[in-house]
Amino acid sequence: MLLEDAAVAEAVTALEDTGSEVFFAPRHRQLYELIRGLWSENRPLDGVVIKDELIRQGAFESLGGYDFLGELIDSVPTAQRVNEYAQIVKDKFLLRALIRCTHQITERALEETSPAGEVLDEAERHIFDVTQRRVTGGAVALPDLVEQVFAQIQEMDGRALTGVPTGFDELDQMTCGFQPGELIIVAGRPSMGKTALGLNMAEHMGLNIRDGHPLLFFSLEMSAAQVAQRILCSQASVNAHKLRQGQHSDVDLRDLQRAAALAGERPFFVDDTAGLTIMELRARARVAHRKHNIQAVFVDYLQLMHAPGNESRQQEVATISRGLKALAKELRLPVIAMAQLNRGVEDRKTNRPRMSDLRESGAIEQDADVIILLHREAYYKVGMTEGTPPPEEEDSKAELIVAKQRNGPVGTVKVRFDKRFARFRNYTPGERYEDTPEAQGE
Repeated sequence: MLLEDAAVAEAVTALEDTGSEVFFAPRHRQLYELIRGLWSENRPLDGVVIKDELIRQGAFESLGGYDFLGELIDSVPTAQRVNEYAQIVKDKFLLRALIRCTHQITERALEETSPAGEVLDEAERHIFDVTQRRVTGGAVALPDLVEQVFAQIQEMDGRALTGVPTGFDELDQMTCGFQPGELIIVAGRPSMGKTALGLNMAEHMGLNIRDGHPLLFFSLEMSAAQVAQRILCSQASVNAHKLRQGQHSDVDLRDLQRAAALAGERPFFVDDTAGLTIMELRARARVAHRKHNIQAVFVDYLQLMHAPGNESRQQEVATISRGLKALAKELRLPVIAMAQLNRGVEDRKTNRPRMSDLRESGAIEQDADVIILLHREAYYKVGMTEGTPPPEEEDSKAELIVAKQRNGPVGTVKVRFDKRFARFRNYTPGERYEDTPEAQGE
């Protein structure tokens, strides 16, 4: 960087994710920051300019004067290999970070005050941070944060969606898409359609939009094959129940093959391991993120997970909830977890769910950034009239009640639900169920 002006830009770019912390010696950090500052101001750079700036800042003599600069200039033969030199510096930095990390892990293990699983999870997280070339646990100055915020605002460039789109227009308008680092809870009573809604969102993110987002779907309730079948039926508009009975047509098979061809081209991953602990789930998500750069994680559903070592189920669910939120922040992606509501909703006259109906732990309310309560009024009318199901028009009505949104408004989003294909879709005011393309066989 001292030899040639052109080398500065390459070095700053190569060390962008680490900054001056990549250097071991404090005076090297100070000199790097000075050079980077001059470069960002588009100042001409050479040894004379840098020396004068050091003198102006009163740092020339404290850093070592002419001898210090001379030794640096003489230490490399050419500036043309600046990228290779930057990589050497970065590699040494990573090894130092790994040494610190292993010391912390050793001390934590020797304490013997925490369960082994918890220590293992913490150790894996630290190692993952090193492999991602990030320095964790440090405070960030407000001016740097403000700069990041303005960079994000400029990147938006008028775009309404800043997160991952869900496929539901009104919900996307309310949330601006599911944001990185957020824990989103989708809750409802059993058979209300939680899994269908989660899969529909995952389908849109991973399959329907152009160059779909890589994502990971943890299915703790259904097998991976069942998940794949539901996705294909939804994508192809094929009646899933009739397919299971073998009552499908040649047209259905053609549509399923077309849906399968699309799904085969997209990075959509399903993990159906039963009885996952929160630590195992986080470990699997880290691996998938490192290998496939996944942009969203789905969990179906939260209460089927385990967190050994807790005295009560409430504490266990709280640990799981905190773990999912930590995963979202750690990988900087949205984590969408389905959850079950308790029976309290059925004891009320209106049957409309509330956040307090979340089953087994109030910690979910605290940890979640967004809580969406799925409500279908027709669900509660089945069996009330001697087993007579409600009309299709009534049965298709559904609401997504955004009961909590940490960084945005709350409200209710109307959607349509088609039982035949286990699919939710956007609601158009004034439409009837019979007017939809699916009902007309299109």
